[in-house]
Amino acid sequence: MAVTHGAPSAANREAVIRLVDAVASERPDIGVSISFVDASNADVAAALAADAEPDAVIVPLVLSAGFHVRTGLSLGLDRIGGGAQLAPELGPDERIVSVLADRLHALGLAEGDAVLLAAAGSNDPRAVRECFETARRLGQRLGRPVTVGFIAAAIPRLPDAIEMIREVHPGSRIVVGAYLLAPGTFYDAATAAGGDVIAEPLLLPDRPAPRELVELVLERYAHVDADRRERA
Repeated sequence: MAVTHGAPSAANREAVIRLVDAVASERPDIGVSISFVDASNADVAAALAADAEPDAVIVPLVLSAGFHVRTGLSLGLDRIGGGAQLAPELGPDERIVSVLADRLHALGLAEGDAVLLAAAGSNDPRAVRECFETARRLGQRLGRPVTVGFIAAAIPRLPDAIEMIREVHPGSRIVVGAYLLAPGTFYDAATAAGGDVIAEPLLLPDRPAPRELVELVLERYAHVDADRRERA
């Protein structure tokens, strides 16, 4: 079972469903379902317990594991009972970095451009560190520094990071990479933050899910499933 949080727009829902459908097509031998949990208006644990099967493997479709994954979903497992287990979050991972780099190169990334990674943000310091780790890996891939700016809940905030880059590198084009799974409220906020151009999110409603992300979800599931079989 794949779980994502937030109240999805039509574009967000379609983009995420494309990923889940691709996973289901790749593994027709397992039952694959998805649950959209609006963490701002719902009890995450209760919502998960209502939707999940007792033996489900829950794969959170989030890039960094903040409170809702580490606490809300974990409590949901307790309420489900049985053998339900929670897989790790998707990031950081080199396959995500690969898709981020592809999105940036699609914008015609030039040598003099300044790259800024826009992340959703979290109150959980571990999730924040995971975003900085992704920026470090992306910088290695691109061969240049990558600054991080957060849309909410962490600092530096995205507009402040953009302003800082303009002061330090006047005249440079600021290219924003969207460390966001799909279009939605956070992507709209990143678009309006003041960068010169912004890359598309990792999933799009009108395109197939990147192969790298399909493989990543399957790997997160397989790791938990294999561990469960060993202990059975």
